[in-house]
Amino acid sequence: MSSPEIDEDEAEQPNPLRRQPTQRRSARRVERMLDACAELLDEIGYEALSTTRIAERAGVAIGSVYQFFPDKRAITQELTRRNVEQFVGRVGGRFLEEEYRGWWEAVDAIIEVYVDMHRSVPGFRSLHFGDAVDLNLLDADADNNTVIAGRLRGLLLKEYGLADSEQLDVAVLVAVEAGDAVLKLAFRRDPEGAPEIIEAAKQLMRGFLSRQLKTWSPRES
Repeated sequence: MSSPEIDEDEAEQPNPLRRQPTQRRSARRVERMLDACAELLDEIGYEALSTTRIAERAGVAIGSVYQFFPDKRAITQELTRRNVEQFVGRVGGRFLEEEYRGWWEAVDAIIEVYVDMHRSVPGFRSLHFGDAVDLNLLDADADNNTVIAGRLRGLLLKEYGLADSEQLDVAVLVAVEAGDAVLKLAFRRDPEGAPEIIEAAKQLMRGFLSRQLKTWSPRES
């Protein structure tokens, strides 16, 4: 017997999961739900998305969906969290594997990870970091790009010893907002990302951060 459909516009929960899966089988089921959500977002968009469709695509009973998630927004929120963790993990992996002359080359690597995920990760081009659904999908008190900027700021502080300051907070946030807007333009122009606009996003973020942080000049690259 299926569970009744829940109003999918009202749930506002800090943690989208009703409960954490405690067994490997349950964890795999939740991952299948997230994978199904990602595929459907690319195929039909958020408005047409439903818990019923997610259950059918994932091959699980609708009751299994409601066991872990109250509505489609919560599933999308958890998918966004997974995207963020994957993005930060990939960036951190690049930082460990490659040698950069400074943070300006690290910024290029961050953009390249974003572009690669946009091209290859199901649901990412439709969802990004949640802004396509809700500007506060990641945190009720901060918009999504502010959350992303905070994570990237932490990586830059750890790897490059930039001075921790309010100036750095503002600089990284503005750079993320500007870069995000230009990269979205690149993918509106070309499904694979217009190369010249992707390069412009790199130049924009490098130039702005260098002027704000006064630690590097574009001529030095």
